[in-house]
Amino acid sequence: MRLYIHILLLAAIVAIAVLLCGMCRRNPARARPVRLLLGYGIAVNEVIWWVFRYRHEGIRAANLPLQLCDVTLWATVIACFRPVPILVEFAYFAGLAGAGMALLTPTLWSPWPSYPAIYFFLAHGGIVIAVAVLVFGRICPLRHGAMWRAYALLAGYTALAGAFDALFRTNYMYLCQKPAGGSLLDFLGPWPVYLFGGAVAALALFALLSIPLRRKSV
Repeated sequence: MRLYIHILLLAAIVAIAVLLCGMCRRNPARARPVRLLLGYGIAVNEVIWWVFRYRHEGIRAANLPLQLCDVTLWATVIACFRPVPILVEFAYFAGLAGAGMALLTPTLWSPWPSYPAIYFFLAHGGIVIAVAVLVFGRICPLRHGAMWRAYALLAGYTALAGAFDALFRTNYMYLCQKPAGGSLLDFLGPWPVYLFGGAVAALALFALLSIPLRRKSV
């Protein structure tokens, strides 16, 4: 993927997020239709992807929607439909950290502008935009201790994914092996050392994401 296309896509995601956040802050009456539109859009995009993927690959233990971005995507969708604080907290921290890193270091199944590549940016960009709107659009501001609750949920899901990996010999959340295309995990040492490094890096990312919210003691 050419660098300038990657930068343009990232800039478009940020611009849309800023535009929608500003719209919701200036006119709270628009918040509900905006969040519902985002929720339905992300959900429909994901279902279309499932149909496409499973028609080509079939369904097996290794390609179920159990990666962290899959979980945060549906947490984001549900939060758009019903902004429950705990869902918004998890979607904000885990969603922005996971989808944000995926967008910065994309691992594409096929070259841009193939459908899988377009889906990748729609799905991950949708998470970033929707979560930003929910939190910074003042639809559901985060509560005190949100970072720690989100981290606890992340740790709990990691344990479940690890159990599934051990039982079915899969590699969800890359707990058994690093991504083949390269990622930030490459800088955290070999297996299993990078698992501990990843846990610390996730907490550091959560802490960074809490900086814009410090005034509210999140």
